[in-house]
Amino acid sequence: MSDIPQPPPPGHTPISTEPYPLAFDVVYPDRDLDRVTTGLRIFTVIPIAIVLAAVQGSYGWGGYAFGVGVGGTLFLAVLLMILFRQKYPRWWFDWNRELLRFANRVGAYLLLLDDRYPSTDQQQYVRLEFEFPDVPRDLNRWLPLVKWFLAIPHYVVLSFLDLGVLLAVIGAWFAILFTGRYPRAIFDFVVGVMRWTNRVSLYAFLLVTDRYPPFRLAP
Repeated sequence: MSDIPQPPPPGHTPISTEPYPLAFDVVYPDRDLDRVTTGLRIFTVIPIAIVLAAVQGSYGWGGYAFGVGVGGTLFLAVLLMILFRQKYPRWWFDWNRELLRFANRVGAYLLLLDDRYPSTDQQQYVRLEFEFPDVPRDLNRWLPLVKWFLAIPHYVVLSFLDLGVLLAVIGAWFAILFTGRYPRAIFDFVVGVMRWTNRVSLYAFLLVTDRYPPFRLAP
């Protein structure tokens, strides 16, 4: 058989193997978790949740806030800058990224993924990275007007996945109380849903990329 690569059949669209521009993961705690703080997590999370709410200070979707001016992830202001100036101010990008990281640390703690209290500025056990865009080269100036609408299929799927996360975390709560360990399969599922949600946020609200989010839990 010839080793010469054959061209794809007519009408075939190759699947991109390039990774999505957002990298997200939570370090699995391969140790016994604190049973006391796990059992009382709904209460111990309250102080840092209040801090997060004070920083966000706006309305939200999927556990994250998207504001138009003061507090929350800057959305409308970024949309207008991309539309009229083809520019994404760097300090706005840094604010959005750090707030998203902070929200994910609080979310990971609430979902029992780790028992270390969330930091306001250090990444700790949550890894979330995405690159600053070159707006004229990487972004279509008109697309931010409709990204929120194009992402509707993701909202529908994530509404069901969020219900699954709620049930999964209840199961993990009992598992930690009795064994001290977070079941790895449940852990990977919860992290996968968080990863999916962050990709949708990056596309539809942070406006950092024009690549449509994949429908998958895996990296």
